[in-house]
Amino acid sequence: MTDILDVGRVTALNDIRRRSLSGGTLVLTAGIVALGRERQQGILDAIAAFDQFGPDNDPHDERDFGALEAAGERVMFKIDCYDRSGRFASPDPADTSVTFRVLTIMLAGEY
Repeated sequence: MTDILDVGRVTALNDIRRRSLSGGTLVLTAGIVALGRERQQGILDAIAAFDQFGPDNDPHDERDFGALEAAGERVMFKIDCYDRSGRFASPDPADTSVTFRVLTIMLAGEY
């Protein structure tokens, strides 16, 4: 992912993934699962609304990582872009025909 040609498109696709949960797979760690559905929903809502991206947590302007307080927990999310097989990094994260996105949500203590 060193030669991204269209960072704006990558950002838009990552925002769609984070806000709507469409366009890929959602992975919740054991700690998030243990919180139960109500708190999980609060976390998902907070991640969808998250807009505190900056040089410290988003140096490439892709909006693929965040850390926040939600549902009484410190949580982190990360969007990774894989090739369609899910085995390797995507050759072009701006191209949905060759990219499979995974949104992982974890408790900060699980990192």
